[in-house]
Amino acid sequence: MLRHLALGAVAVLAVSAGVGALAPSAGAAETVGIKVDAGTSLGTVPSSGAGLNLGFGDDHMGDANVTSLMKAAGVRQLRYPGGSGADDYHWKTHTAGDGKGSLPSNTNFDHFMDIAKKVGAQPILTANYGSGTVKEAADWVKYANVDKGYGVKYWEIGNEVYGNGHYGDGKGWERDDHADKSPREYGKNLVAYAKAMKAVDPTVKIGAVLTTPGGWPDKEKAPGDSADWNNTVLSIAGSSIDFVIVHWYPGGTTTADLLNTPSFIAGTTSELRSLIAKYTGSRAASVEIAVTETDAVGSPALTSQAAALFAPDTYMTWFEQGATHVDWWNLHNGTSEAPTTVHGETDYRDGGILSAETCAGGKCQPPRDTPFPTYWGIRSLTALAQPGDTMVKSSSGNSSVTVHAVRSSNGALNVMLTNKSPQNAAQVSLSYAGFTPAAGAVTTVSYAQGGTALTTAERGTAVAQTLPPYSITTLQLKPASGTAGADKPSPAPTPTAATPVVSASGTTGSRAQAEKGVPVGHPSPSPSSTSGGLASTGAGNAVMYSAVGGLLVIAAGTVLVLRGRRRKALHGK
Repeated sequence: MLRHLALGAVAVLAVSAGVGALAPSAGAAETVGIKVDAGTSLGTVPSSGAGLNLGFGDDHMGDANVTSLMKAAGVRQLRYPGGSGADDYHWKTHTAGDGKGSLPSNTNFDHFMDIAKKVGAQPILTANYGSGTVKEAADWVKYANVDKGYGVKYWEIGNEVYGNGHYGDGKGWERDDHADKSPREYGKNLVAYAKAMKAVDPTVKIGAVLTTPGGWPDKEKAPGDSADWNNTVLSIAGSSIDFVIVHWYPGGTTTADLLNTPSFIAGTTSELRSLIAKYTGSRAASVEIAVTETDAVGSPALTSQAAALFAPDTYMTWFEQGATHVDWWNLHNGTSEAPTTVHGETDYRDGGILSAETCAGGKCQPPRDTPFPTYWGIRSLTALAQPGDTMVKSSSGNSSVTVHAVRSSNGALNVMLTNKSPQNAAQVSLSYAGFTPAAGAVTTVSYAQGGTALTTAERGTAVAQTLPPYSITTLQLKPASGTAGADKPSPAPTPTAATPVVSASGTTGSRAQAEKGVPVGHPSPSPSSTSGGLASTGAGNAVMYSAVGGLLVIAAGTVLVLRGRRRKALHGK
């Protein structure tokens, strides 16, 4: 408990230091040049669009106002049953762990599927690898797709299975009841899961859990291993899988660090593609990359504006690099951390996009289901793109402004501009190739700091805009009269060789690692570190951290505090 409190104090100090460190001096900034090549395609926006995690303990995930908010945000994929909780969850009985505790009756699988239908989202399900069986997973496929006709296509086998204690101090954060916790065993069992599940429904796609390149325990070898996790798993199961799974929690010491992390995604994707090509041969092009968890944990911002700016930039960068799924953690989450102030705005230290109305440090969140800025950041994507639209090449002359551009099906061009300066407005000039925009004022859809909605206005022109500080602005451009808008975009060159993965200082590849604060490349956490998920105990008068399905429940009393319990709670157990 003392260590937990000490870590909390350090986190508060780090946040304060981080905020102050990146506030730029006020003053006029030079104009940032933006180039949009509407004739060069980066691929199409995937059908899943923006995805979101839901947990089996969130008894408000099906509320009418909640499903409406998800639908309005353009959520097209829902992941269930929830992070580490998936390796502890039994779908048939709707129980977790030893089955003695009760779960909300309105969060079972059928209720989840009803929510997905209302939202208009496709499901992605995580089969229980930690405490489940091959038969349990195959029976789930039969129930979902044969008995009920739900047509669930995507199935992950386990959550962060590499967090089972095989590396580091042997304790880990992910439940795994297999006697052998090596990547060899996971690879072997992955083949068995795929075979049994596809025997029930040959159309399902099976996903393999990989470590995120550049994040612990990537490249690690435990005693007895001949290779690291990714190479071992893919060498055994490469011919049995249809997609690979990574989690993206890049973190950062400052908000500026966080907002720079999307620039690392190209290197991460390139390494994943090289691994896929190495072990799947002629099938490599069809093997998808799924980012089934991401948010800003590990950085000073979780609910405040920096996280809102991070969200759409991260989604779009992954899509431009070929990922087919990106799922934000989480719908509701809750927190045990006291709020902080980030650039003049309260940050509730909550991974959810909607308020869970929890209280910590003597301060409570806004009323339940109030959208945090992260919600509006994700919802900003609806002004930029729809599934099937064509992403096109674009570039910025200054890293303080990011750009993404999309050709819509009707020939229009949408350009999203993000001003990453918390203090200064940005002047931008835009030029176009393969597209001639109509003259005059353009329609803009914006989200600025302190906003509680997206704002639509006629502002600026297609070639000149002023971006408010810490804002997202999407230009919705029509082609000039008499032009075709743009030629059919040609594909951009596909990288063939892996580039070194460069990560921000202190970033990690999984949620548990991000919360642990283990730097990239760290050989292994020391026994005294707060390793993820669930060893040493202490007792005292304090809050108890427990959670079900991504929603943190806080109760006062004399309790045992397990090292890493909060991390497990935030993971959906």
